Amino acid sequence: MISLGFSLQSNKKTKEGGNHPDRDDQFERINTHAKDFLSSGYPVISVDCKKKELIYDFVDKTNGKAAPYGVYDIGNNRGWISVGISSDIAAFAVSTIQSWWEGEGKDLYPSSKRLYINADGGGSNGSRNKLWKEELQKFANEHDLENHVSHYLTTH
Repeated sequence: MISLGFSLQSNKKTKEGGNHPDRDDQFERINTHAKDFLSSGYPVISVDCKKKELIYDFVDKTNGKAAPYGVYDIGNNRGWISVGISSDIAAFAVSTIQSWWEGEGKDLYPSSKRLYINADGGGSNGSRNKLWKEELQKFANEHDLENHVSHYLTTH
């Protein structure tokens, strides 16, 4: 048998979760800010986008895939979901926050001029996503809100 120098290899999955050295500290900081906002009567929301899924059980080239985006109002233990087919997920994410604010938030927090948003650190609402930041600023300006956003690490 002739050896060609090849070896059998496989992909290694990246382990998600609590091994990042700053993970506990960042969640303690986020929790402290959230408690401060809640105790002052300001809204605290957590936002997330889930994986795009086919709208139907078969490929539909017209409608494509749907992306659910959620807003969770921590102070009221209430959720708000939007499902869209936009390829511009950052704009869709902020549109969902705006939809929540106009549909519920401003009535639940009528005197609030501040909003605390918790978001993971990647994807459509990541800390490096310029469009996410621009859309959030437009939303804040339109509703005369001061947005505070915390991004947290999701992997190490």
